[in-house]
Amino acid sequence: MEKLKDYAEIVAQASKGELVFPTSVNAALRLQLALADPDCDMEDVIRKVLGEPLLAARTVALANAAVFNRGGAPVTSVRSAVQRVGFRNLYTMAAAMVVRQFGSRIRDAALRAQAEQLWRHSAHVAALAHVIARKLTRTDADTALFAGIVHEAGGFYLLSRADDIPGLLDDPEEWMGAAQEIITREIMKKMAIPEPVSQAIVSLRGATLTPPPLGLRDTLLIAKHLAPIRSPLSPEREHASLSGFFDDNAALEQILFESADEAASMSAALLA
Repeated sequence: MEKLKDYAEIVAQASKGELVFPTSVNAALRLQLALADPDCDMEDVIRKVLGEPLLAARTVALANAAVFNRGGAPVTSVRSAVQRVGFRNLYTMAAAMVVRQFGSRIRDAALRAQAEQLWRHSAHVAALAHVIARKLTRTDADTALFAGIVHEAGGFYLLSRADDIPGLLDDPEEWMGAAQEIITREIMKKMAIPEPVSQAIVSLRGATLTPPPLGLRDTLLIAKHLAPIRSPLSPEREHASLSGFFDDNAALEQILFESADEAASMSAALLA
């Protein structure tokens, strides 16, 4: 009964826009919002990135990933990395910091392991979505990368709250469905996620894919299906909705086979 009361309180907070973010998340969120400012010039961006060592390291790693480093010449400075990846992808890296910071404060070992698995799943989904968007679904690839990074933000938030409320996530029937949608929507608002991205993410649960795949939601569905690491918060039945789709689309497997190195390079950069 107490657990139900705690969960109801979290949902009520979400409904009122009163979600509680850790201090570390707030710092990364401020950086993300600053990068979204169209008046933020290059020198200001570089100073902000240098002020966040983790973001600086990941920005350089991403700039050296195969998808951005087609010439093979490595970059070793933040300035060169920012110029290579561009503001949009840098914004995605800032969002990745926000998402990942949720798991960084978890004390419980089992929950921390779930958060790490969820992050690895998100990184693989983002990398695959970037490839699938360019080569199959005719979707903006940078948007797909960003959506893949943040699509499990609600799950990270719940894991961080479960650290303070033992047993909160023991029964999926209590927190999946409409309640989870409320929390996810409010997380998207808090992170200032653009509405088209937010809508695609919220519509993932229970969605099915009908050939030909088009748009951001379908891109994420395929990426989630193909990700080598599953989300620890998703029941296996969610992945069955794509069953049979690939039997009629052998070209997709060929596309991903040809892009395996690119996706692996990008996911490695995100996981660094």
